[in-house]
Amino acid sequence: MISVNNLSIQFTGTNLFDNVTFNINDRDRIGLVGKNGAGKSTLLKIIAGIQQPETGTIVVAKDQTIGYLPQEMIPNSSRTIIDEALTAFEQIDILEAELLNLTNEIANRTDYDSKEYEQLLNRHHDVNEHIIMLDGSNRREQCEKILIGLGFTHNDFARPITEFSSGWQMRVELAKILLKRPDFILLDEPTNHLDIESIQWLESFLSTYPGAVILVSHDRTFLDNITKRTIEITAGKIYDYKANYSEYVVLMEERRSSQLSALNNQQKEIAQIQSFIERFRYKATKAKQVQSRVKMLEKMDKISLDEVSNESIHFQFPPAPHSGKVVVETEHLYKAYGDKQILNDLNFIIPKGSKTAFVGKNGEGKSTLAKIIIGEIDDYSGVFKLGHQVSIGYFAQNQAALLDGEKTVFDTIDQIAVGDIRPKIRNILGSFLFDEDDIEKKVKVLSGGEKARLALAKLLLTPCNLLVLDEPTNHLDMNSKDILKNALLQYTGTLIVVSHDRDFLQGLTDTLYEFKNHTIKEFKGDIFEFLEYRKIEDLQALEIEKKAVAEKSAPTVSQNKLNYEQSKQRERDLRKLRSTVEKIEKEIETTENEIAQKDEILASDPQSIANDPNFYTTYEELKNRLEKLMEDWEAATEAVENF
Repeated sequence: MISVNNLSIQFTGTNLFDNVTFNINDRDRIGLVGKNGAGKSTLLKIIAGIQQPETGTIVVAKDQTIGYLPQEMIPNSSRTIIDEALTAFEQIDILEAELLNLTNEIANRTDYDSKEYEQLLNRHHDVNEHIIMLDGSNRREQCEKILIGLGFTHNDFARPITEFSSGWQMRVELAKILLKRPDFILLDEPTNHLDIESIQWLESFLSTYPGAVILVSHDRTFLDNITKRTIEITAGKIYDYKANYSEYVVLMEERRSSQLSALNNQQKEIAQIQSFIERFRYKATKAKQVQSRVKMLEKMDKISLDEVSNESIHFQFPPAPHSGKVVVETEHLYKAYGDKQILNDLNFIIPKGSKTAFVGKNGEGKSTLAKIIIGEIDDYSGVFKLGHQVSIGYFAQNQAALLDGEKTVFDTIDQIAVGDIRPKIRNILGSFLFDEDDIEKKVKVLSGGEKARLALAKLLLTPCNLLVLDEPTNHLDMNSKDILKNALLQYTGTLIVVSHDRDFLQGLTDTLYEFKNHTIKEFKGDIFEFLEYRKIEDLQALEIEKKAVAEKSAPTVSQNKLNYEQSKQRERDLRKLRSTVEKIEKEIETTENEIAQKDEILASDPQSIANDPNFYTTYEELKNRLEKLMEDWEAATEAVENF
């Protein structure tokens, strides 16, 4: 367990935390929520021991470990992917070395009744249990399993980590944390670096993780699928709910409604008391009652509303200019980087007014196709066409990096604003929460969220009829994402959005293109319908694969089964033949006895024959029957002999 006791810390004169106290239990699933700047990331750093509070303590139970993944970091390693992941087991190496030393020391001690010897035995037991818990067996297999879950392929394992982007390097850092199996996992916006499939894999992993998990995330679905407890940070205080994010939102609104009602009732009570005081302040006969009410006011605990930020971006896209019915068209489109194939034989049409999502694993070509569409990449083969009068607005995945850090916020907009827009620059920036002081700041000092808002503001300056957005929700808080989504729902042009945010995509797009194995597959429907379809499709594919493997690997088994069945059938046939022989023999015996009786009558009682007109007919039939039975018997006997 981790105990946070009377935690206080200030930032730029504001209380981020003011005597905050709570516990994190061993199997908790906690989501930390609050507006940007509320202190979520700071709290994770304090719990991880990276930052110290001004007052208060963080108490971690003995021998319990913490794994922490920040929002951004710059890994410094020249190892291969697999070798870097294997460093997660360095702690086991240290423990195994300690266990060996303890074993040798115990073997050389003879003071079996001493306290020191008992302490050695206890430490030996604890270290051994810790090694077992960390499970250092099959290390490479564990590494490969988690790396593949996070989106790497077997071909990636031997490549140097420096060949990968910062986002993929962050995945390796996440893999190392999961491999270390700490008692407490602290993750700050982990989904920023993951695609939908990897996010779903991580959800599954964390949901069954034996330790505690504490998350900061702006991904509603991710939080809902993992967390069972939500801690809200607001105005230096915390509110602790035993609920996932969606349930918390309802409870939070109820709390604030209750606070508002209680505040209104208290204000009425205060007004009544003050009215009584003012009315009878100078009446001697009421002096005692007046003083009593004055003291009542002084002792009253004043109810205050929690800080609620009403600030939010507010905008809508300008009406889309007219364009042709076909906005994007490709025929046999190919794109490769050297020998590495990225896109292979793409054939599709995006019609006017459609809302299309590009989904799939990172590295499958989503951003590449987006860059082909906007004209940033032109060294492809095949046919790519933009429709008649198509004008494009583009939000790049690395939009923040594309901004000029030396320019001010105002200059960034001013350099591209033309005509009637120029007088409205300050209003536009104000709608994206940049006040008079902010607009003079240089871009390089802005936070990730502020840079994302500035990049969105640029999209408003030039009307377009095709919006291409590549991961637009990274660094946006939930409220800003909702407002962006609402603006896109009202947008009258054509939309192409690359995103891994399932909640953002839900209800926004009507068509999905899944990027997989260098090609794309169209799906008509919502993101969650697609994910359900993929789940069914994957199960079907798995069954087909199992059947193919079984058919391939089991010819001997099938032949043995066939031989066994043939043997059993042979035995059944032989028994049937022998049974036929026995049956015929019994019939022959019966017929011979009947013929013998007739012969005896012929020899001893000829008179009786004269009284039986059918005697000779029956006698002849018996002899014919015996002859036929003898023929059948010979055939059956021969069949048995030749079987």
